[in-house]
Amino acid sequence: MPEIQAFRAVRYDLGHVGSLSDVVAPPYDVIRPELQEELYKKHPCNVVRLILNRIEKDDDEASNRYTRAARFLKSWREEGVLFEEADPAIYVYQQEFEALGQTFVRRGFMSRVRVEPFGQGMIFPHEETMKKAKIDRMMLTAVCKANLSQIFGLYPDAQCDVQTKLDEAIADKTPLVAIDHLGVTHRMWPVTDVAVIAAVTGMMGDKPIFIADGHHRYETACEYRDQVYDSGFLSPDHPANYVLMHCVAMDDPGLAVLPTHRLLPDMPDLDAQQLADKLGDLFATRAAGQGPAVAEEVWEDVETTDRQDTMALYTRQDDRWTILQLTDAGREKMDEVAVDHDPTWRQLGVGILHRLVIETLLAPEQTIKPKYVHLVEEVVEGITSGDYPMAALVMPATVEHIRQVSMAGQRMPAKSTYFYPKLLSGLVINPLE
Repeated sequence: MPEIQAFRAVRYDLGHVGSLSDVVAPPYDVIRPELQEELYKKHPCNVVRLILNRIEKDDDEASNRYTRAARFLKSWREEGVLFEEADPAIYVYQQEFEALGQTFVRRGFMSRVRVEPFGQGMIFPHEETMKKAKIDRMMLTAVCKANLSQIFGLYPDAQCDVQTKLDEAIADKTPLVAIDHLGVTHRMWPVTDVAVIAAVTGMMGDKPIFIADGHHRYETACEYRDQVYDSGFLSPDHPANYVLMHCVAMDDPGLAVLPTHRLLPDMPDLDAQQLADKLGDLFATRAAGQGPAVAEEVWEDVETTDRQDTMALYTRQDDRWTILQLTDAGREKMDEVAVDHDPTWRQLGVGILHRLVIETLLAPEQTIKPKYVHLVEEVVEGITSGDYPMAALVMPATVEHIRQVSMAGQRMPAKSTYFYPKLLSGLVINPLE
């Protein structure tokens, strides 16, 4: 069963840095070079220098982005820029944001969670991971000996009883507040009350946790724990047994799942008629307009259907959009080509797109590495560039899909979900020594 543990976080002393907004950053994997530069300039102690230090032209084994991050972490602690919490705490964390035309408040809490290798406990993945990203995060973890960013975990709690208990504990407390580069408001409260911590720990004890975001970092935490074990220094209470995680109830009303669309390089350069011919009787197709300008309308059409088996493809050859919907024959074919996956996986829009449309019908002899984007405007920018023979607008998987696929011991294609907004790095750091 998942083991929740309060911990003494390392966090910014606002007396030294001023505004918390100036020193936090989104996760490393969404920081483009332009944003990295902006964060570098924002404050000399911005956490980007830890989670995504710049690569310098004279880097070598002794001095590189990882060793610089470790030196910053060490010096900031010594100078009092960062301090360690006096008492073990669970950190209530709320995010207020605009999405899908409305205002959301997503509620959760950050704590240590004992790591369990996937398949050996009650912590479940839902997406595939990539080796390169895990090597990068492993290097950073090993050198800094700290979790610098949180894993995002979901747990079942129909009445949100765990979060209600924590909300009661902070009702009369003043939060720490940061506003990120997207205008999202982040609020955090340390909870050190031993009785509240014990209650939350007990309430979480029988609940599975599903990784929503941070698969690479979670697998890195498992590997790091094994390395400490192999070194002979792993005691039962060693911090390497745990990983920093933000936990949100699956039924929290502030949980918003947004789509991840695809720009597809190296695809056959087809026109709409050739596309329809290749899809055959496996999809019903209809014309949906021409040019980048209609992309928003096309997406609204797809989204309104609220069906996983409906998507839109753009063909560069004739600058046209086509909406596809899986037929009964298509479902039979999907069952055949994805027999290695359970029925829920085979119903996913991203599964249908990658396994049936791309890998089976359009580009069976090629390895396609999509560019993943979240906004329709980013799709428009991509197809306007002329660099992509094809683009796809696809429905996101739901929280229930995550639960079912994870419990079946399977993983969705990469970037099947996008939980907006991302969690901020720099609110708390979990020391691993």
